Amino acid sequence: MSDTPKNTLREAALYYHEYPKPGKLEVRATKPLANGRDLSRAYSPGVAEACIDIKADPANASRFTARGNLVAVVSNGSAVLGLGNIGALASKPVMEGKAVLFKKFANIDCFDIEVDESDPEKLADIVCALGPTFGAINLEDIKAPDCFIVEKLCRERMNIPVFHDDQHGTAIVVGAAATNALRVAGKTFEDIKIVSTGGGAAGIACLNMLLKLGVKRENVWLCDIEGLVYKGRTKDMTPQKEEYAQGTEPRSLDEVIDGADMFLGLSGPGVLKPEMVAKMAKQPIIFALANPTPEIMPELVREVAPDAIMATGRSDFPNQVNNVLCFPFIFRGALDVGATEINDAMQLACIDGIAELARATTSAEAAAAYKGEQLTFGPEYLIPKPFDPRLVGVVSAAVARAAMESGVATRPIPDIDAYVQKLNQSVFKSALLMKPVFEAALVAKRRIVFAEGENEQVLRAAQAILEETTETPILIGRPDVMAARAERFGLKIRPDADFEVVNPENDPRYRDYWGTYHEIMQRRGVTPDLAKAIMRTNTTAIGAVMVHRGEADSLICGTFGEYRWHLNYVNQVLGDHEHAPHGALSLMILEDGPLFLADTHVWSLPSPEQLAIIAQGAARHARRFGVEPRIAFCSQSQFGNQAEGSGKRLREAIAMLDAVDTDFEYEGEMNVDAALDESIRAQLLPENRLTGSANVLIFGHADAASAVRNILKTKSDALPVGPILMGMGNRAHIVTPSTTARGLLNMAAIAGTPVAHYG
Repeated sequence: MSDTPKNTLREAALYYHEYPKPGKLEVRATKPLANGRDLSRAYSPGVAEACIDIKADPANASRFTARGNLVAVVSNGSAVLGLGNIGALASKPVMEGKAVLFKKFANIDCFDIEVDESDPEKLADIVCALGPTFGAINLEDIKAPDCFIVEKLCRERMNIPVFHDDQHGTAIVVGAAATNALRVAGKTFEDIKIVSTGGGAAGIACLNMLLKLGVKRENVWLCDIEGLVYKGRTKDMTPQKEEYAQGTEPRSLDEVIDGADMFLGLSGPGVLKPEMVAKMAKQPIIFALANPTPEIMPELVREVAPDAIMATGRSDFPNQVNNVLCFPFIFRGALDVGATEINDAMQLACIDGIAELARATTSAEAAAAYKGEQLTFGPEYLIPKPFDPRLVGVVSAAVARAAMESGVATRPIPDIDAYVQKLNQSVFKSALLMKPVFEAALVAKRRIVFAEGENEQVLRAAQAILEETTETPILIGRPDVMAARAERFGLKIRPDADFEVVNPENDPRYRDYWGTYHEIMQRRGVTPDLAKAIMRTNTTAIGAVMVHRGEADSLICGTFGEYRWHLNYVNQVLGDHEHAPHGALSLMILEDGPLFLADTHVWSLPSPEQLAIIAQGAARHARRFGVEPRIAFCSQSQFGNQAEGSGKRLREAIAMLDAVDTDFEYEGEMNVDAALDESIRAQLLPENRLTGSANVLIFGHADAASAVRNILKTKSDALPVGPILMGMGNRAHIVTPSTTARGLLNMAAIAGTPVAHYG
């Protein structure tokens, strides 16, 4: 196969699996192995110490090995979704994919284990024998009724969670979707009639879960390829189906569906006909979950029941019932408390968490991942989207709490709120680093004005500010536009009711605003007419005037347009002898810690004096994040080996810092690799005064600083915060158009910290 992507889905999928290396997984070391000392600790003789402690207390395996965060995805390939019994080897891409989802959504490590064994009891023996390796077992794609036998035997014999996701994962997500569908329809579990097709593992598990949620067994009608499951039927029966037998006579799906409130399909394409839907109750709930072709297509349902509430197993229709909403997070919670099983209480807690999250305000991250989709709770949004980053915090914590309350947790979590914070930090990379900034912001109630109030990310940030801080957002924009967009984005906030509004088209303060702007600018070529025009059209200038007049404490702008354009108006209105922009500090949150870069936006070619001031400001701001600054001045020149160019300006800046009292480490000029690698620096200048890796890089050219920022942002997992506009007394910050709602929330916290907290 060629090394270029193909056009068809098949070719693209095969290319994805083959390049740049075959498969979707690899194993990476989590500890250094760079020298003999590392080797002696990783293997012989040091490894013996961990072995001895685990022998003395098996619980120590979770302390000294990866077992506590390691799940086995086990299958014999006998019932692979949409493919049937394809065997263990052919199922490997699916199991690798499942392992990738565990890692992506819950940071759980996985080994996929494909077992060539069709006897369920022998398969159970093999899985149980693997127990010492894993913290939990995820059984996958094992045909019914064998899957029931394997899970039962493993759960009885193993003291770790064993979870057949095809059964319980599907049941949990169906339970969450049904909970919210009934809420939308104004019905209750106790009163509804359910007709289900498919008596396999998933179908039976879903019905069992619906009973636990309150559905009455006598109101459940189970059909399969032979028609109604009834008492006395002998063909294609199992003990699990027998539990749902209704009546004593054979009947068809068409005959039993009359008046049904809910159809649950886990069978095959085209099973449910439009004329059957027409017989169902008003506002029927139809979960047609067969993949890839559902029991009935949504457009056919709409023709006969426009008010129907519909879910499928497909991503191209609303309300995809997707197990990824469940299994990563239920395992995350179970592993973190050392649960011995995943019991009913934990599964019900998972349902509640998923359902509640769908009813909450939609996250900005989910909205960005599903651009153009309506993510507002209702008939077409019953369950969250898989890329909603709040799932891990909400659902995993609910599961962990339920495990502790039901007595199956061997390592109870003493502080569940701290646990939720830790989970959120795993998906919101800025959370831990921003914590001291948010805590400092909580001591003061500051008013933050956003210049681009109609922007989606600003509206989402305003919602988050009201939920997570004590700050008061002020949004500049047209109230009717902001209200319509907030509703469309699924936000609860509304203009004037939840945040203050400045309407450029009609605001009673307009006369005061243009008068103030004219007073500031009258001797810089601005006439009254021009001042009036600017105060009608330039929201950055309006926000700056508000801060100048004391009607807001800080301005945030820049979600569209060029940075220096905004900076011009900010400096016009707010710049004075005490406040002048002296640099933009960009924070990049990397996997191994924070890295600050300056000046990324303000000065194209900063002078030595400006570079010295930038360094002092960067040191102050780094400490706001709890980071002790280690500053490297970066250049093509290396410790004086080039007489001219940026190295000369950096050397002069360092001399200026040497002449004043400073309380932070700094060194230069040097290449970036020397700044980040102490050993390289030691070879070049053994007596250098910087310890460890630099965490603040100051460049002699904005081009270089900006290039490094953008490379890190686009070619790594680095998360940007800022840029922070230094020198303006925290009265204004200018973001970039690529900023996210989370980025704006972070900037609001930075802006919400009074200058006295700068340190």
